[in-house]
Amino acid sequence: MLKEFKEFINKGDIVTIAVGLVMALSFKTIIDKIIEGVITPIIAAIAGKADYTEVGFKIGEAQISIGLVIGAVIDFIVVAFILFLIVKAYNNVKKKDGEAAPTQVELLTEIRDSLKQRG
Repeated sequence: MLKEFKEFINKGDIVTIAVGLVMALSFKTIIDKIIEGVITPIIAAIAGKADYTEVGFKIGEAQISIGLVIGAVIDFIVVAFILFLIVKAYNNVKKKDGEAAPTQVELLTEIRDSLKQRG
């Protein structure tokens, strides 16, 4: 069992995954601060409130916070957009580094699929 554990730990995939996870967690902090320092105050200003969590209404004694839901949706959109930009930049760098150009068959398949989508 110890031997299997050593083999598991020594696989390159584990190290790659660990590095990716640590980088993702660090990157999450940057995104959180952008949202907290820039986007959240803008939402609050648009709503005319000191904090976007105050956006909502009361039912009896309960505060229904629409701002929290809006904030979560905006957080998701910001994270998805930033990841999109990173992947797009990575793919551009990867193409410039000498990735093989698509074959004629791949290009023709892509054109055919595009034409099918247009109807």
